[in-house]
Amino acid sequence: QVQLVESGGGLVQAGGSLRLSCAASGRTVSSYAMGWFRQAPGKEREFVAAISWRGGSTSFADSVKGRFTISRDNTKNTVYLQMNKLKPEDTAVYYCAARWSTAVATGPRDYQYWGQGTQVTVSS
Repeated sequence: QVQLVESGGGLVQAGGSLRLSCAASGRTVSSYAMGWFRQAPGKEREFVAAISWRGGSTSFADSVKGRFTISRDNTKNTVYLQMNKLKPEDTAVYYCAARWSTAVATGPRDYQYWGQGTQVTVSS
């Protein structure tokens, strides 16, 4: 089993930055691809970013390209989401996820493990 715990969420003004962290425990996720998703009130969970097991491949939603970056430190069993130039429409609960594959994926059903989420609120 893999447990994922997100941190780093909070309230920020539009144009600001936040860095989310996702710490894995239970077993190493160094051979797992990892992803970030978000869910705003009344909306479906949507893909944000993903990274392959060694970090050589990444994928981003069009809405965050050029503003968000994803990275991982397998020695710390941790994945990061750096969010810059935040907009009010980025407001959501952000979830970290892990999948039984080394390759990136963008669908929620492709991921087997999920964290509890961290709230990100961007004020205008």
